[in-house]
Amino acid sequence: MTTSVNTTTSTAGNAAGAAGAATAALGNSMNQADFLKLLTTQLQSQDPTNPMDNSQFVSQLAQFSQLASMQDLNTSVNSLSGQITSSLQSSQVLGSVGLVGRHVLVPSASLSYAGSAMDGAVGVTGATANVQVVIKDGAGKAVRTLDLGTQPAGLARFNWDGMDDSGAPVPPGDYSVTAADVSGNALSTYVDGTVSGVGYGGSSVGTYVQVSGVGGVPLSAIAQIN
Repeated sequence: MTTSVNTTTSTAGNAAGAAGAATAALGNSMNQADFLKLLTTQLQSQDPTNPMDNSQFVSQLAQFSQLASMQDLNTSVNSLSGQITSSLQSSQVLGSVGLVGRHVLVPSASLSYAGSAMDGAVGVTGATANVQVVIKDGAGKAVRTLDLGTQPAGLARFNWDGMDDSGAPVPPGDYSVTAADVSGNALSTYVDGTVSGVGYGGSSVGTYVQVSGVGGVPLSAIAQIN
């Protein structure tokens, strides 16, 4: 009795197993050398009586080359994008240097009083009556109330001379500023200060200006340049 062995199935299984082992060894990331190694493993383990079609290898190699080219292109584009972004950021900072020494109006609900009169503004969304600005000290006590009267929509300017409601000077320090209309609706407040410097605060902040009495403010937040 003669025993026959299905060499085709056995060899094909070995080839598949070898290819699978090679793929596992290469991990999730492959470069061109890894791909050629995988093809070599497949060639060494293929069934000699039923070899794989050469066109299959050529097709696989072409697909891998196309993928590699796309990855290289993507890397180049990302690198170029980073360079352009960095260049734009530098240009924006340099272009903002001209603001140093200028007065700007920036949104702020607080101010650092240093003993000199300070200007500010209230953002009025629609014509309204009896706009009031209230300045409070660090303890939350109202020290001065400024009546701006009826105001049209836009920025309603105000000036605080550093005095409290009784006409006495207040000490230097940090104060809060709030504003409301006749109906008690809160209005946004702005503080006028001198730009003392310009910098870049990272992708989350971008270009910022250092404003006296306020601190760092994003360039895009400037409401008015005087």
